Amino acid sequence: MSTIPGSLLLSTVTIEIYTGEAAYGPLYAAPVTARAYVEETARTARTKDGEEVTSKDTKVWLFPDQECPPESRMTLPSGRVASVISSTLYTGGGLRTPDHREVTCT
Repeated sequence: MSTIPGSLLLSTVTIEIYTGEAAYGPLYAAPVTARAYVEETARTARTKDGEEVTSKDTKVWLFPDQECPPESRMTLPSGRVASVISSTLYTGGGLRTPDHREVTCT
């Protein structure tokens, strides 16, 4: 198995790749769409002061050749615009595991 099967990537996301900073804020490349598997999670957590807050964590799996560096913007199927925190390329190194890119968003 070389790459993640496209049949698992049932959603579409829009990625705006972060290209740097300008005088008035971040700069992004033109938006591109990509097939993805998206897992949005929300949970309640407590701060060190005991206050309850909602924490959102989103994992997105993409084809391995899809560029999506940290600080990029991603529009999820829900319509929420998230910031990319990390982008990791997983390769099987010859093992029978699917190569893919895992992206963590806010």
